[in-house]
Amino acid sequence: MVSFEGYGNYETAWCPGCGNHSILEALKKALVTAELLPYRVLIVSGIGQAAKSPHYLNVNFFNGLHGRALPAATGAKLANPDLNVIVESGDGCNYGEGGNHFLAAIRRNIDVTLLVHNNQVYGLTKGQASPTTAEGFITKAQPAGVPSIPFNPVAVAVAMQAGFVARGFSGKVDHLADLIVKAMAHPGFALVDIMQPCVSFNKVNTFAWYKQRCQPVSEDHDPTDWEQAMKVAFTWGDQIPIGVIYHNQRPAFETHFSALKRGPLIKQPVNTTKLAGILESFA
Repeated sequence: MVSFEGYGNYETAWCPGCGNHSILEALKKALVTAELLPYRVLIVSGIGQAAKSPHYLNVNFFNGLHGRALPAATGAKLANPDLNVIVESGDGCNYGEGGNHFLAAIRRNIDVTLLVHNNQVYGLTKGQASPTTAEGFITKAQPAGVPSIPFNPVAVAVAMQAGFVARGFSGKVDHLADLIVKAMAHPGFALVDIMQPCVSFNKVNTFAWYKQRCQPVSEDHDPTDWEQAMKVAFTWGDQIPIGVIYHNQRPAFETHFSALKRGPLIKQPVNTTKLAGILESFA
């Protein structure tokens, strides 16, 4: 039986008031709602405060290098498609150091769920600007203000016709948990960009700032309409739409490989004679 207790309860190293706490709660709710036993889940993360999330869950997990979680997750999913693979890291890790891997995952449509803790700043390394930091935002490393316009991951994902694109808010736990359930159920790449406050280093985009602006997408929004989704993806300012913004039915990356039709690679027999010959060829 799947239960919250089965996923554990750990003391975290996050600041009080950090949005990571609520995101962890939402993820637990989603895993229990989806009736996924811990052994069926793999969480892959990079480096950062958000990347500590799998440390606080009883699941299989792998910490990769900064920005390199998606390649590791891709390898795991191809080796064992039966696993429910989730990638969880911050905006800097996924959109900065991992930007090229983010684009590649969308193109491939690998069946993994990407949860991005987007607090618009680097929280672990003391508050430098991240790719999603607003233009003009002042930090210790950018005392004259950030000169670049912010990266819009939702718009990029929709523009590239990612399989599933959603935005959530850490202050709406049940709503976020529902988005994660839908993302995990989607057969292909799924992005959930999660707005969250960083109470230590972002004094502009606070919990109150997000709460005032994050509103559910219109009830008449059609997430299968690409042009409509693009308009919603570029809506930002006094209103920030949260919910399912876009989805399609592109075939998942792993469906293109005939070897996987015989089952997960980890369950397929190994031809030791052939393997020995390969190894000897390198001698």
